[in-house]
Amino acid sequence: MIKTAGKFKWLEEGTHGRPVILLHGLMGGVENFGEMVDFISTECKVYGLDLKLFEGRGLLKVSVKSLSDYLYEFMNHLKIKSAVLIGNSMGGHIGLIFTKDHPERVDGLILTGSSGLFEESMGSSFPRRGDKNYIRTKTEEVFYDPKVATDELVDRVFEIANNRISVLKLLGYAKSAIRHNMANDIPKIKKPTCLIWGAEDKVTPPHVAKEFHKLLPNSELNWIPLCGHAAMWEHPKRFSEIVLQFLKNKF
Repeated sequence: MIKTAGKFKWLEEGTHGRPVILLHGLMGGVENFGEMVDFISTECKVYGLDLKLFEGRGLLKVSVKSLSDYLYEFMNHLKIKSAVLIGNSMGGHIGLIFTKDHPERVDGLILTGSSGLFEESMGSSFPRRGDKNYIRTKTEEVFYDPKVATDELVDRVFEIANNRISVLKLLGYAKSAIRHNMANDIPKIKKPTCLIWGAEDKVTPPHVAKEFHKLLPNSELNWIPLCGHAAMWEHPKRFSEIVLQFLKNKF
């Protein structure tokens, strides 16, 4: 169920349980979490925040830090005292920054294909305007199974790539993520953290997950085989099982 209030737009599912906030990545939206929401909302109160990456924010305010601040405003708006954050790709990076700045508002972290440690985790190249075959190839690389990259998804990425302001914002977020490397901060994050990684992730390869696991003092690492960069999208049932088990064990 999509809700809007003021400048916020979010998906909300579930009637009880611990609050869980979903944070999508650079080329995504709340729909990236798909079926996973159905699985975990039986036990959790789920909020999927639309980060509105390409609307409403001027070019000078394009940064991962500004997105962390946006999450803070959202939680205050809905009077969510604290939550578990689930972040994919740049969403994981936002979750890490938010946890560093507002530890009292975070119960735990679930990171999948997160950026925050390595430059290549933002992808080695950016969409080329006007070349739909190239866009399709780059979109398919996000997944282990290229068929997950539907025509609808390719059309959406193509639309972003052909809007000059959107491309400038895309590059702004990516450069901000590279500048905002978390290697020195991550060892200080003591929150229970669940890393869920696609074993065939090409965007944030397995060595990135291992490095996160090594640096995060209170972390566990789970692999999903035959899976790329968006584990919650490609394998929603298995991803959800890991999430619910983690929540049961830690809280």
